[in-house]
Amino acid sequence: MSWHLASSDLAAYAAGELTPPALWSVEAHVASCAECRGSLASIVGPDLVDAGWERLDASLDAPRPGVVERTLVALGVPEHTGRLLAATPALRGSWLTAVAVTLLLAALLAHYVEPVVFLALTPLLPLIGVAVSFGPGIDPTYETTVVAPFSTFRLLLLRCAAVLSVNTVLATAASLSMAEYGIRVVGWFLPSLALTILTLLLTPRFGAVPAAAVVGLGWFGAVLSSGGLNSTSSAPYSVAGQSAIAAAAVAAALALRHQIAAFDRARPTVWRSR
Repeated sequence: MSWHLASSDLAAYAAGELTPPALWSVEAHVASCAECRGSLASIVGPDLVDAGWERLDASLDAPRPGVVERTLVALGVPEHTGRLLAATPALRGSWLTAVAVTLLLAALLAHYVEPVVFLALTPLLPLIGVAVSFGPGIDPTYETTVVAPFSTFRLLLLRCAAVLSVNTVLATAASLSMAEYGIRVVGWFLPSLALTILTLLLTPRFGAVPAAAVVGLGWFGAVLSSGGLNSTSSAPYSVAGQSAIAAAAVAAALALRHQIAAFDRARPTVWRSR
């Protein structure tokens, strides 16, 4: 370089006192001038330089956010919450692909038999997603969340909402392929919502996996006892049946509101996977 920065400019830069455009000019010069970089290092001292290298190393070693995490942050979800949600197994690409393929196969099957096959299966998928989202050996952030000052209920609720939302989008897309059945083809939505809330309600007592299993078996038993997989006119898909499911969802949500403290009191049970 044919010229170098004045010591006063370097000192002001090190103290964070420079403002644009002088700040930009100093940074551009320091980046290309080894002598000025040496002068700046002597001003700030070795401790600050070492701390800067440590921050750079930490930044380079930090895991890069995945697609799910970046999408959640872009939608306004706080970064730390987005990272916890992105670690949910049921939001991974492999799991979402499996859900999408299952819904596609169920939709294709519904074209050859009654769409009740699709309506009965779809509400079970969020339950499986919820069941695989919590517990040691299942949740990759289990150790972190157990010791973190983070409400267990809030984490479970966020993950349930995320799993249910993603499954709803995929199920809606599958439903569009069965438009010939009219409005009855969306009879899966209220059961999906009610069963997810019931699973969350039972989780403090039984754990996520057993709760999802109990609720799922109960739903399957209700479908079989009310007409099986032969007709959408069976009780769960009638106007009265859908109204009853909606009422059950509201009742479960109200009961869940009074169970919030139980999630943290029974923390080990909540996270039990087996």
